[in-house]
Amino acid sequence: MRSLLLLILFLPALAGAQEGRQVQCRLLSFGGKDEPSSVITSSGKGAEITCPVSDNQISARVTCFAVENSIAFLSSTDRKPFATAVIPPEVNSALLVFVKTQSKEGASTTSPAWRVLVINDHPKNFPDGGAFVANFYNKDIRFIIGEHKGMLHAAGMYGYAMPKSRDSFNMAPVIFEFQQGEAWRTANESSLRFLPGMRYLIFAFVDPVSGRPRINTYQDVALPSPGQTSP
Repeated sequence: MRSLLLLILFLPALAGAQEGRQVQCRLLSFGGKDEPSSVITSSGKGAEITCPVSDNQISARVTCFAVENSIAFLSSTDRKPFATAVIPPEVNSALLVFVKTQSKEGASTTSPAWRVLVINDHPKNFPDGGAFVANFYNKDIRFIIGEHKGMLHAAGMYGYAMPKSRDSFNMAPVIFEFQQGEAWRTANESSLRFLPGMRYLIFAFVDPVSGRPRINTYQDVALPSPGQTSP
C-alpha cells in the first residue's frame, strides 16, 4: 500500500498526458552500495521505459521523453521517486550522471535521494581522441593530460583535444590533484592511450560511501549526436 501511494503521488511527473520531446540519453551513476541496476521513466502515454544505470560503464542510448524540460525517474527496485533530470530546451542528446545525495535528518522519505547532472552529449563537448573532464568535487581540481594543463572549479567541465605529446604507443601522462585546504593531493597518476575514434570521460567526485574524493575514468566511443552535426 505504501509503494502504491508513493507511485500515485509521483504519477503527475512520471506519466503526464503529454508525451514530451524525445531526448536520447546515456546514463551513469556515482552511487552507493544500494544503488539500483536500472531506473524507470515514462513515455508520457503511460508506457514504462527501463534505463540501465551503473557506475562501471556508460549505458547505451535510451530514448526518454522530457515533459516541460524534465525527465522523472523511479527506482526499479521499489518504484519510489529516484531523481529528476532537467534537460535544457536545446539539448536532444544527453549524458545523465546520477550522484547520490547526502541524507539529511528529517528529510522526507518521498524525496529523491539522487540528483542528476546533465551533460550535453554533443561532439563539440567530446573532442575526438581527447578527454572530457567534469568536476563534481566541491573544491578545485587541477590536472595534466599530455601537454594540456588545466584547472576546474566545482561544477566546471571542459573537453580537451587529443594530446600531441604521445609516445610510440600513443600513450600520454595523466595526473589529477584535489585541493584540500591549502594543499593539493594527488588522486590519480597514470598514462592513457589516445586514439582517433574514441575519447575519455574523466570525472572527479566525492564517493558517497567513503566520503573521499575520487577520479573515475571511462573510455568512450565517439558517436554523433542524433539530429546534430559536428562543427
